[in-house]
Amino acid sequence: MVGKILQPEIQALIDSRNFGALRELFSDWPPADVAEVIRDFPEDQQVIVFRILPQDLAADVFEYLEVEEQQNLLRGMAHEQVVGMLNEMSPDDRTALLEELPSAVARQLIRLLTPEERRIAQVLLGYPEGSVGRLMTPDFIAVHGDWTIREVLDFIREHGEDSETLNVIYVVDDRGTLIDDLRIREILVQPLDAKVSDVVDENYVSLSVTDPEQDAVNVFRKYDRSALPVTDTNGVLVGIVTIDDMLDVAEEEATEDIQKFGGMEALEDPYMRVPLVSMVWKRAPWLAVLLLGEMLTATAMTFYEAEISKAVVLAVFLPMIISSGGNSGSQASTLIIRAMALGEVTLRDWWQVMRRELGAGAMLGAVLGLIGTFRVGFWSVISQRYFHRQIYGDHWHLVAATVGITLFGVVLWGSLAGSMLPFVLRRFGLDPATSSAPFVATLVDVTGVIIYFSIALLFMRGSML
Repeated sequence: MVGKILQPEIQALIDSRNFGALRELFSDWPPADVAEVIRDFPEDQQVIVFRILPQDLAADVFEYLEVEEQQNLLRGMAHEQVVGMLNEMSPDDRTALLEELPSAVARQLIRLLTPEERRIAQVLLGYPEGSVGRLMTPDFIAVHGDWTIREVLDFIREHGEDSETLNVIYVVDDRGTLIDDLRIREILVQPLDAKVSDVVDENYVSLSVTDPEQDAVNVFRKYDRSALPVTDTNGVLVGIVTIDDMLDVAEEEATEDIQKFGGMEALEDPYMRVPLVSMVWKRAPWLAVLLLGEMLTATAMTFYEAEISKAVVLAVFLPMIISSGGNSGSQASTLIIRAMALGEVTLRDWWQVMRRELGAGAMLGAVLGLIGTFRVGFWSVISQRYFHRQIYGDHWHLVAATVGITLFGVVLWGSLAGSMLPFVLRRFGLDPATSSAPFVATLVDVTGVIIYFSIALLFMRGSML
C-alpha cells in the first residue's frame, strides 16, 4: 500500500536519474513491497531499479516476481548483474526459475553459477518434476547430539546467516542421518553446558525427496509446521522445505481445482498472460463435451414427445426440475472434491459418504419438493380466483404431485451422483476435480428428464396422459 502511494515520487526519482535517493528509499523497504512497486513500471525502468539495488536486496526482490517477469528482467540485465543475482538467490527459488526456462537457456544460466551453487542447482533439478526435491533448499542448520548448547549457539552465530530459517535446528549423526528436529526455543531455554542429546526425543516428521508436492502440503497442514526436513532414501538429511513454498503449491493446486470446477482445463499461466488461442483451446473441448451431454437431454425428451404434446404444462416445469438436480449434484461434488483435497475423505469412506448424502439428499429433496408443490398449488388458486381460469388445467393437483415428487427424486439422485463421481474418478487414477459442476449438472439433466416423465406417466396416465 505504501508503495502505491509513493509510486509518483519513485517515478520522479527515476525520471530525474536521482539513483542515490532511489537506492536509499528502497533500502528500508521489505523485498515484497519493492517487487510490488516495480512490477507496474516498464521493463527498462525495472532494469534501472535492479541495477541500483544492493545485490542481496536485488536477489530477494527478484524472488518475489513471477517467473515470466524474472525472465524479462534477465534479458535486460548486464552479464555481471545476472551472475550476482543467480548466485544470491535461494536454491529453491532459483530452481523454480530454471525449470520454467527452455533447457538451452537454463544450461547457460547454470554455467554462470559458482561451482558450489552449480552443484546445488543440478542436484535439485535432478529430482522429479512436482516432487519435494525441487522445492527444498540445502540451507539449514544441522548439529550433532554430543554438542553442548554453547557449541550450538556458537555454530548458529557463525553459519546462521546463510540458513533459510532458524526456527528449527536439525540433529544428525556422523553420517548425516536425521535424528530429530528441535524448535529454537527448546535450545534457548537449556543450560549452556547441557548436551543436545538431553533435549532430543526422536519424535519428528520428515518428507522424502520423491514425495509429491501435494502430499507435502497435507503434512504441513496436519502438523502445523513452519519448516520440515527432507531426507533421501537412506534417511540422510539433504534439505528443508519451508511454509512459504508450501503456500505457493497450495495456491497453485487450489487455482487448478477451481478452474476445473468451472468445466475447463487448468491454465499454466496467469489469466492475462495466456494467449487467446491457448485460452480457447483450454475451454473449447470441455464446452464441446458439455454440449454433447446436453444433446442427450434433448434426445431423452424426444422419447416423451407424445406426452409433452398431450400435457404441454409438463414442459413449463422442466427447467426448474433439471436445474434443481444439477445444483444439488454440483454442491455434493464440490464438497467431496474439497474434502478429498484436504485429506478429510479417502476412497474407503465412499460408503459413509453415500449414507450421508442419502440422508442429506432426501431432506433437501423433501424441502424443494414441498416448495415446488406449494408453488403449483398456490399459483393455481391465485389464477382461478383473480384471472378466472385454471392455469395448470383441471388436474392441477396431479401436476403439483408430479412436480413435488420429481423434485424429491432428482435432488436425491443429484446428491448421490455428485458425491460418488469423485470416488469413481479417483478409483481409476483420475483427478476428481474433473467431475466439475458443469459435468455433474449435465449428467443429472439427462437422468432428470427420465425421472420427471416417468413419474408424470405414473401419476397422469388416464387423466392428462
